[in-house]
Amino acid sequence: MRIASFQRFRRLGPKLLWPGLPTCFTRLLGGLLILFFLLPQAWAREVTLADLRADLKLTPERLMGYFADFKFAAAGDVRQPDTFLANRSGDCDDFATLAADVLREKGYSTRLVVVFMPHDVHVVCFVAETNSYLDYNRRKQTSPLVKCDGDLAAIATSVAQSFRSTWRSTSEFTYRNGVRHFVSTVFR
Repeated sequence: MRIASFQRFRRLGPKLLWPGLPTCFTRLLGGLLILFFLLPQAWAREVTLADLRADLKLTPERLMGYFADFKFAAAGDVRQPDTFLANRSGDCDDFATLAADVLREKGYSTRLVVVFMPHDVHVVCFVAETNSYLDYNRRKQTSPLVKCDGDLAAIATSVAQSFRSTWRSTSEFTYRNGVRHFVSTVFR
């Protein structure tokens, strides 16, 4: 029986205990990375109305950050805030009504504005203190607030431009107990 010498092993180079381990580990990390990008909601912490109300540093811009990964889902009626937040999906009036209520509770002066265009209707939340409006369509942008004069026609023009459209009419409204109450309307 031959016994291998130290010199003989050294010439062969280092021997790995598990030759496929680096490849397996790389594939596992790659798979986890793909899952992270494909299923961001799986790891995203659900935000609640209580969380928004408890945020002592809540500003209009910070509020928009909570909705960056929400999906767009149109609906006929305005969703209840808890439903909108739990589903992490909704549309412009779901967001605008929630934003107006939460920011008003934080001391901001908010206005709900609906803009009627030839092929679209869009709702935004105007915040007087920032002289800008919050637009659900801009929730993923780094600068989500749209600077704008508080005049209804100016807001409507800005919103319509983002849709590459013109506006026909715009209204300020309140939303209480599931009912819209129109405050004022401007026609073009």
